[in-house]
Amino acid sequence: MNTVLCYPNASAAEVLLAVTESKHVYACVDNLESAEALASAQDIAGAIIDARTNFSAAIALARGLRRREDSISPIVMVLSSDQVRGLEGREELFEDFVVQPFEVAELTARIAAALRRLGRGSGTEVVELGPLSINTETFQASISGKALDLTFMEYELLRFLGSNPGKVFTRETLLNRVWGYEYYGGARTVDVHVRRLRAKLGEAHAHLIQTVRSVGYRMSQQSWNPDN
Repeated sequence: MNTVLCYPNASAAEVLLAVTESKHVYACVDNLESAEALASAQDIAGAIIDARTNFSAAIALARGLRRREDSISPIVMVLSSDQVRGLEGREELFEDFVVQPFEVAELTARIAAALRRLGRGSGTEVVELGPLSINTETFQASISGKALDLTFMEYELLRFLGSNPGKVFTRETLLNRVWGYEYYGGARTVDVHVRRLRAKLGEAHAHLIQTVRSVGYRMSQQSWNPDN
């Protein structure tokens, strides 16, 4: 795994979760000095700079990281909606950004994509469960070789369940891990997305996502056998 630098030191839970979900580890810093000390001690794959609490300090950190002889990149910025215009004319300081409110899955995808573009990703991973194939690099899924037309959140829910076959997740856990800690939708959101996924998987493969009564959902470990 590669290390991703996160600012500030007390980074928001959804930011740290996104780094973990992108299959990287994180190290938090609170200023440029600590960031440079960290970069001198280990290889840093990129940085996530959360500007929501202190935009000026975040921009200064990004500029400092860029000025290093071994410039740290990619840099992904996390912003509030009123900060977006502040990025105009500063495009050289970052590769990508997300704006609050955002879902953990969106930030995860942007981190993975930014690192992959610079050859620092964790590598292509394809989750294979019988007829179901989930490509975590291209964000595509297929069933028996036929591509599934999924929305972003349908894909993220399928990817999360498929990456943990046999493990049961409550609706609340799925809301936190897929939609993010700051998502205010109810548990019905999960049920609706599961129903849509089953419909798109088709009658022959709808059993891949199993309901565990009074608990939640899981991906079948024996998905190739319709009788399970």
